Amino acid sequence: MVKQNPSSTTASAFVALLAFFSVVSGLVPSSTLPRPNNLSACQQWRTTSATMASRNNILLRKNTQLMSSATAALSSSLELPRVESQRTLSKLQSSIVRTLMIAYILSMCIALPVTMLPVYILYKLRLINRVQKEKMSLQVGQFCSRWLMRLFPFARKRVIVDTDDENYKNPQPSIWVCNHISLLDLFFVLALDKQMRGVNRRPIKILYWKGLESNPVTRLLCKMCGFIPVDMADNGNGNANQYDPKSFKQMLKSTKAAIDEGFDIGLLPEGQPNPTPHLGLQPIFSGAFTLAKMSRRPIQMIGLYGLHNMWHPDEDVGMECAANDMAVRVYTGARVYKEADEFAATFEAVVGHFGAHGKDMQEEELQMWLDGTMWETELSRRAANRMEVEDVKETIAESKSDASIEEDKSIL
Repeated sequence: MVKQNPSSTTASAFVALLAFFSVVSGLVPSSTLPRPNNLSACQQWRTTSATMASRNNILLRKNTQLMSSATAALSSSLELPRVESQRTLSKLQSSIVRTLMIAYILSMCIALPVTMLPVYILYKLRLINRVQKEKMSLQVGQFCSRWLMRLFPFARKRVIVDTDDENYKNPQPSIWVCNHISLLDLFFVLALDKQMRGVNRRPIKILYWKGLESNPVTRLLCKMCGFIPVDMADNGNGNANQYDPKSFKQMLKSTKAAIDEGFDIGLLPEGQPNPTPHLGLQPIFSGAFTLAKMSRRPIQMIGLYGLHNMWHPDEDVGMECAANDMAVRVYTGARVYKEADEFAATFEAVVGHFGAHGKDMQEEELQMWLDGTMWETELSRRAANRMEVEDVKETIAESKSDASIEEDKSIL
């Protein structure tokens, strides 16, 4: 998410517009697995119970391995990942792509206010109602983005969608979720929406950061399309999202009204642009699951790849334009998830893999995630790990007790 002070310059206008897809999506990040932490007890037992049975020695080794794995995982998570761009363009090619991209962005900043003016006039004259105004404004935004992208072809686009999918032919009300990898995400989602969701696609409303309304161009797009704002702190990309809890009540009310009016809902579970998409997703928030449960709608996933190589969310990288290949993947199998952790794990595995590599995981594994089979396997694995850890803890406690008894006997 681009979080900056308001400015009246053209540059701040299109930067704020590009940041529009910095969406909030929930309250609580996905949970993490418990980690064994009784290392000192383990060491003490190993030095004082050399004569224990072999069964206890085996369990001790298992506990040591579990603790080592947990420690390594924790240390890895605390390391600052290195920002990378996959360069496939020469310096000359990068300059050409950058020039076309900037021309496209500037043209969007001019075209949006001009093309939305007739819709605004019709609404003010009460010739169309609010819902009609919002649907027409969305169509105008998609039209501008699509045709200006053809006029300034700075990216090579690849859309992967199953056109035989029933939800593509006859769209049902859905909650759409997507990863967030670049400040260009919104433009490509607008331009490719027809290819991604089909000719019969339903209109959509997107959740966005309310701070973007400080810019007149972004405010125009948000208000005309009826998108739904949520307050959050301006603390930079890659930092933990800080939401204003007071805004959630109005957000839920507006979302419910949009659903009743026939709109789909779109949001980004990461909540802000991801500066390291090659390493996977940022923490997943449960807002999509909450909205889906509230509205009794299935969740459908979209994956984006490659846009960070053109305009990176990290300011130190920026418009490097190291490559101009992008891809978008629309996944079949819209689902109603039973719990938030199931959604978070599925989204992180499926979309996180595509966002990092530009291709799906192995077909069998992908289908297992999409139909929920893999989640059942994951639950079984977690349960087995918890039981193993509890067994080891119990054994350590028993060994400490036996060691104390032996020590008391030796003193006597």
